[in-house]
Amino acid sequence: MKIYSKQTVYEAALDRIRFIFDEFPNVIVGVSGGKDSTVVFQLALIVAREKNRLPLKTMFLDQEAEWQATIDQIKYHMYHPDVEPLWFQMPMRIFNATSAYENWLKCWDPEQEANWVHPRDPISITENVYGTDRFHNIFEAILRGRYQDTKTCYVSGVRTEESPNRFMALTEQPKYKWVTWGSRIDRKTTNRGIHFTFYPIYDWNFGDVWKAIYDNDWLYNKLYDYQYQYGVGLRNMRVSNVHHETAIRNLFYLQEVEPDTWERLANRISGVDMATKFGEDYEVKELPFMFDSWREYRDYLLENLITNEDWKIRFKKKFDRHDIELGDAFEIPMCRAHVNAILCNDWEGVKLDNWLKIPKHLDVRRKRRIERRQQYIDN
Repeated sequence: MKIYSKQTVYEAALDRIRFIFDEFPNVIVGVSGGKDSTVVFQLALIVAREKNRLPLKTMFLDQEAEWQATIDQIKYHMYHPDVEPLWFQMPMRIFNATSAYENWLKCWDPEQEANWVHPRDPISITENVYGTDRFHNIFEAILRGRYQDTKTCYVSGVRTEESPNRFMALTEQPKYKWVTWGSRIDRKTTNRGIHFTFYPIYDWNFGDVWKAIYDNDWLYNKLYDYQYQYGVGLRNMRVSNVHHETAIRNLFYLQEVEPDTWERLANRISGVDMATKFGEDYEVKELPFMFDSWREYRDYLLENLITNEDWKIRFKKKFDRHDIELGDAFEIPMCRAHVNAILCNDWEGVKLDNWLKIPKHLDVRRKRRIERRQQYIDN
């Protein structure tokens, strides 16, 4: 349940960021080139000026395979006179969902410098000394490596409107003092309780974001204009990384919007050209005539298309669990989601987890868990 107040979300976000600056001697704003992080960046600049905390540490983890429009927006942030830039262009691995044979993009691989999607910037940080090359681990590793003994927070543009699970996570339990709209990110370190992430615009909606950008004439990523003109749905407007599990749709129009970027990307990453040519047909919507059910089709693809045995085992475990949790209630859409997860090598379950978070699926899974628990008690 949402609780409304007389304070606007704009004013509330400023007050939250003021609280962050009062509590933490080291504040880092994360930017992605997207609309949400653009708003957080501008709000944080306002507060940093108020509290004489300039320059504002601003961080971007560059995945190399980025839109040129996104890089243009990042350059605005990083070269801002009131910013201390933390632009990481260092070796790391990003999953490549466009190829069954080349599963990873090794970003900023020195041996591939001639084929990099865009060049390194002179002010960027290029050496990875943080003990991991996986993207989803790197944020915590950077904070731990650079600010191990300093109370530090990372400020991000996550909004709960985009996910029911996210709404629950950021509104139920306090994570720092009385604050629910954050998380602790140093659970596995000896100095626990000094590194946090906060989401000061967690309660904003899509309209709030664009109203703030328009009212304040803030510079934003022009890719949104191109995507709107192309008819891309609001939930599919992504401005970062174009080849992982949830971003493949960007490839369907990348060649039209940024042909030079597409050409460099196709030369750099195996599978991009194929995914582009398939377009909307990259995702299977109709059951092939030679199969009697989506379940049969799913099992056939799992057995014959996934060659990595570890991945095959992980897929099968997920599918078996989903069969139990959802049963016959959503068999066709569930198995169709499984098929498309196989086709883009989503062995980590990124797309599947998003599918499972749809409210009607959550409700069924919750009811099934209650039923199984009751059966266990009865027996």
